[in-house]
Amino acid sequence: MVERVRGLLRMAEDPAVTDAESQAFTAKAAELMTRHAIAEAEARAERGEEPDAISRMDYTVPGVGGHGKARVKALADIAAAYGCQSAVRGNNSENTDRTIILVGTVSALDALRMLMPSISMQMEASARFMSSSHVTDIRELRNYTRSELETERKRYYRSFVRAYGQAVAERIREFRARLQRMAAHDGESGVTESSGENGASRGAELVLRDDVNRVNEEFHKQFPQLRKHRPERTHSAAGYRAGYRRGRQAELGLDTPVTSGRTSSLAEGE
Repeated sequence: MVERVRGLLRMAEDPAVTDAESQAFTAKAAELMTRHAIAEAEARAERGEEPDAISRMDYTVPGVGGHGKARVKALADIAAAYGCQSAVRGNNSENTDRTIILVGTVSALDALRMLMPSISMQMEASARFMSSSHVTDIRELRNYTRSELETERKRYYRSFVRAYGQAVAERIREFRARLQRMAAHDGESGVTESSGENGASRGAELVLRDDVNRVNEEFHKQFPQLRKHRPERTHSAAGYRAGYRRGRQAELGLDTPVTSGRTSSLAEGE
């Protein structure tokens, strides 16, 4: 399964493929990883084994200033949808890359390690295209200065990226919840009470739910004192609407409606 996912992501990142093909490859990879995690949780529960181990991953987020901060917010939201908690090192005004520190189950971190580069690539490509189009459109409305156009482009870009991440995270969260419900329903409808497998199926659902509590506990052990992430002061309503819409439409292999939800990110060392 892992080799299939890596193969799909290699094709998604091939410059020769179209944008639609790239999104389709990433979509299939995301679906495979999510279904695999659910199946693994079920198998562990049926065998009476311990739940998935909790681990940590450091992921470098490129870009400085507001652009880097927006990317961190988007990726932190997506990681939260996989049940991970995040802290950020270097999330300040200095011209250095940021490191997002993720705490989660091994399977969730494995999925994010492979998927985040491809999702980031799609997000960045959309943000660049849409912000350039936006600047072209407003340039025709009145005589903006070059400085004003550059400021608007940055505001639009950053708002787009933050909203894109939020929309993708909501879709992933809904998809994972739907798979959990399906696993529980299949176990209850397909086995008799005497077989004892109903309890195993319900046990898989409880294991997945318990992962959240175990991740939270480990995260607070590692980071007992964190400052809250300061919200971005610049905002573009047009960029936010466009980013959210693109995030909803991004090919993720989920095919589920977006539900409302909010996640907060914590910043370390601000």
